[in-house]
Amino acid sequence: MMAERGISVDHATIHRWIVRYSPELLDQFNRRKRAVTGRWQMDETYIKVRGRWMYLYRAVDSNGDTVEFWFSERRNLAAAKRFLRKALKRHGRPERIVIDGSQTNREAVLSCDTEHRLQDRSRRQLKPIRIRQSQYLNNRIEQDHRAVKRRIRPMLGFKSMASARTILSGIEMVHMMRKGQAKYACKPQPSLAEQFDLLAA
Repeated sequence: MMAERGISVDHATIHRWIVRYSPELLDQFNRRKRAVTGRWQMDETYIKVRGRWMYLYRAVDSNGDTVEFWFSERRNLAAAKRFLRKALKRHGRPERIVIDGSQTNREAVLSCDTEHRLQDRSRRQLKPIRIRQSQYLNNRIEQDHRAVKRRIRPMLGFKSMASARTILSGIEMVHMMRKGQAKYACKPQPSLAEQFDLLAA
């Protein structure tokens, strides 16, 4: 976008901008984010930090839109539950979640579903979230992982957990912007540069 305006900026400066402004822009984006559907696919992918593999938990809906993401040092039940609690708090209950063969993710869905129903004050009879386990039904999120990792690959890994979390948040936000996941008063859908202007206003 800077090149389009004829401005040359050092990559270190851009990195500082991302670290400084990504959290604020993501907060503004989430306020405008469109509702997702009630059918989710959940999975995690590997990200290297200081030579160690860490884990990016992600979910997309039946339209391929990003539901939520969470970056974790560990791949375990606690991390999966933390990710799901975040998704449920922001988007409410889905009808169904598709996962791969991971027993840990299955336990996380069952636990968070029970927890969410027990905390519900509406007195409605909430149906349990349906879980489908299939490696092949998860193709949509696998493709979405690849789109995100294409942005990460040239970086050759991250130097710290903090910078990885911030930069990944920025990458995920831009990915959602490209998918048109935010609501704006103007029509048609604004360009990526126009969306940044609107979020920063």
